[in-house]
Amino acid sequence: MAESLARVTHGDRSQQIVDVLVDAFSELMTADADAFRTKFRKMAADPFAFYRGTACLFYADMAELTDPWCDERTGRVWIQGDLHAENFGTYMDGAGRIVFDVNDFDEAYVGHVSWDLRRFGASFALLAWRKAFGDEVITDLLQAYLTAYLDQVRAFTRLDDDKSFALVKENTEGAVHDAILETSARSRSALLDRLTVVEDFQRRFADGPRSRRLDGAERDRVLAALDRYRETVFPPRRRRDVAYDVKDVVATGGFGIGSAGLPAYTVLLEGYDQALENDVVLSLKQGNVPAPSRVVRDPQIRSAFEHEGHRTAVSQRALQANASQFLGHTEIGGVGFVVQELSPYEVDLDWEDLTEPEEIAPVMVQLGRATAKVHCVGDVDSDHTLVPFQTEEAITELVGDRQDEFVADLVGFAHDYARRTQDDFRLFVDAFRAGRIPGISSSGSLTVR
Repeated sequence: MAESLARVTHGDRSQQIVDVLVDAFSELMTADADAFRTKFRKMAADPFAFYRGTACLFYADMAELTDPWCDERTGRVWIQGDLHAENFGTYMDGAGRIVFDVNDFDEAYVGHVSWDLRRFGASFALLAWRKAFGDEVITDLLQAYLTAYLDQVRAFTRLDDDKSFALVKENTEGAVHDAILETSARSRSALLDRLTVVEDFQRRFADGPRSRRLDGAERDRVLAALDRYRETVFPPRRRRDVAYDVKDVVATGGFGIGSAGLPAYTVLLEGYDQALENDVVLSLKQGNVPAPSRVVRDPQIRSAFEHEGHRTAVSQRALQANASQFLGHTEIGGVGFVVQELSPYEVDLDWEDLTEPEEIAPVMVQLGRATAKVHCVGDVDSDHTLVPFQTEEAITELVGDRQDEFVADLVGFAHDYARRTQDDFRLFVDAFRAGRIPGISSSGSLTVR
């Protein structure tokens, strides 16, 4: 991989970066240039931030890579699609458990199982470089991650029910265990206090710079979309249902580096009872074209989804196995939206205070197990037909007695691609500063008075 990229001149690679970004985001950039200018400024912070925002570039490179860990089965599994180091955290599952898992399924699709592992490995190498870890330390930590991944995959071959496995309070340690405990102390009322106000004993969203009140016609379209969404949710198991009576709805901006320019709405629902503390907040976010789909051309996969909102919801159900009762999808104006709860019970893994390899080593083992879980639950045991085999058996048979080769190949890729990303980052910043990204100027005019 590194050798093939090294033969590309800086000028050619710079133009390729610009072309890939424009191809992936041109429609959204046209719709909201300011949002993408903000996105690109965030990406210009450091190589890791750039990497987070350029899954499309990663998959353009994967299209040119010969993958020795891909056969007719391991090339067709559910993948998270953007598995970087900051896409792990906690959530409350459909059974009411606080679970540590992979999160963020905007890029989820069916593809090569090694793509998730490669993307995570390179992201961790970039994150560890930011912490000034040496290459040997990074290698040791990635080996721990990949070994734990394969161990858990093999463990799934001995389980009758993949979905029974989860990383919870009782079987975790260190920073992962702490994140679960922190999540369990959170409350829905605290989230409501942050997002809403109560006037005359009625709760509504607080007005703010990132929200917009809807006119009658737009509000009616969103309410009609919510009615369609209700037909896509799974009935709650062992938990109370809600009435889905709408108290308030506002338009909001995109969320995070990866969601710039995507229209979104936030909805306040009557909760499990008429007490104000139980109200539920839903997010309706327009689905985006997942980066892996740009290199996976199988029409059977594409035709399995009504739209990108449907694809995101189906992917999340497959990969999480026991997703929230509020997960669903709808469409507004012919465009797909994914719908899910803005839950107080979600905490991202915090890498900031993890400064020593000894602290990070047990975390890497648990991330490996979490990655194995999302790959292995989204197979023939799930409620879809795209992966009609046992993923754990496919991976185990392909790797066989070549575990050392598998681990060495992916660790080597992580180091090589992290160095490539550091070079790409500088090329991107130079192109952005020079105004070479069509439709997105790096700066506007500034008038000083």
